[in-house]
Amino acid sequence: MSDESVVAKGLFGEYKDESFSYFQTKRHEMLGYIPQTASIILDVGCASGSFGQILKSARSVEVWGIEPNERAAEIAAQTLDKVICGKFDSSLNIPKKSFDCIVFNDVLEHLVDPYSALNYCHKLLKKKGIIVASIPNVRYFDNMWNLLVKKNWEYAESGILDKTHLRFFTHKSIISTFDEAGYYVEFIEGINPLEKMHPHLVKKFKFINRLLFNNIEDMRYLQFAIVAKPKQY
Repeated sequence: MSDESVVAKGLFGEYKDESFSYFQTKRHEMLGYIPQTASIILDVGCASGSFGQILKSARSVEVWGIEPNERAAEIAAQTLDKVICGKFDSSLNIPKKSFDCIVFNDVLEHLVDPYSALNYCHKLLKKKGIIVASIPNVRYFDNMWNLLVKKNWEYAESGILDKTHLRFFTHKSIISTFDEAGYYVEFIEGINPLEKMHPHLVKKFKFINRLLFNNIEDMRYLQFAIVAKPKQY
């Protein structure tokens, strides 16, 4: 199978109609990371355009989307300013130096080569443009509990072990990935904490974290939100 096929399937192509809600996640928690000064935004892996739609309803912005799934792209095109159906690489007809912000909401982990995607962004960002991303945390406590205690690593339709995830990241490797791609991580913080996602595990987490002198605090979060800027403007 070619890399192109892997990327297309890794970005929602294998999901059945009954799982189409996967494309409709609104991601309200990521809105605050988009700079108020950003007027033209590119949403990579925009799915059905839900995030761009709420962004446009909240601010006066122009939102472009990239989405390889044809059905999702057709829906996104009804609300976003421009939608391109295809995989995210230099073969796309995207104007250079055009975007104030490029968004990857849980997308980089689906790509065969996230480094190439981030490198391509250098050509698309305006001067002082930034990348905003959310990336699943493979060290999330529920995932590690299943691995270390239950001795289980089982892929699923969604979540940390989404069967279409091709890459796995930790807080540390997120920073190094952006660094290698020529970005400075200006801001990174955990989102969707254990208390919200798996409250039944909170007591276990707090007890173990205290025993380990708070050295597993990063395992509290399902994902990390990142704001990164090119090292050289």
